[in-house]
Amino acid sequence: MRATWYAALVMALVTTAACGKSEEQKQAEAAAQQVKEAAAKFDEAAAQAAKQAEAGSTEMAKGLEAMAKGLAGAASAVGSDGKPVDPVSFRDLQALFPDLPGWEKGKPTGERMTAPVAFSQAEVRYTKGDSRIELKIVDSGFHQLLLAPYTMFLTSGFERETQNGYEKSTKVGNEPGWEKWNTARKSGEVNAVVGKRFLVQAEGRDVEDIKVLHDAIGKTDLAKLATMK
Repeated sequence: MRATWYAALVMALVTTAACGKSEEQKQAEAAAQQVKEAAAKFDEAAAQAAKQAEAGSTEMAKGLEAMAKGLAGAASAVGSDGKPVDPVSFRDLQALFPDLPGWEKGKPTGERMTAPVAFSQAEVRYTKGDSRIELKIVDSGFHQLLLAPYTMFLTSGFERETQNGYEKSTKVGNEPGWEKWNTARKSGEVNAVVGKRFLVQAEGRDVEDIKVLHDAIGKTDLAKLATMK
């Protein structure tokens, strides 16, 4: 669901850009309108799902309702803030990657994109035997459309459990986030949204438990990240 919704948002932005609105303010207004329309559709879907809840579809109803509320909030944020800001250099993001005791740190990589949505990201891999941790930092430049696909997972109280593991909203330090864990594979991810702008993700394979990934993000200077402009 996350991948499908993200792709839809990007396509909406590409369509907006193709209409000839090159000024940043017009792009921001058009983007806000796109999200508002999408939010309205999800409101309608949430209402229908709520009716289905009486027949046993409670989980689907709650998920759609939470996503609709998140999209409405994203539309409000884009409209009230005016226009997004330029993302910081990915090299500045790379400088925040910590050394993890007992782990071998690889060479950081990064990129910056200007269209259809401006963002930058940096990532690095840590290894210890067969274990892997990939740490990533993304600067959305306050472009809420990049964060909208994750609003449902940030909703307080969100939790989903299966026979293989779970995913739930959580606090990562003092920041809102969510975590996902597969018990059988000993793999998972921890995500945090810093300053309503930066997405920090630690993804691990063959790691002892989810605390390893929390520690990886905890050793990243999130306070400094929040002040970057």
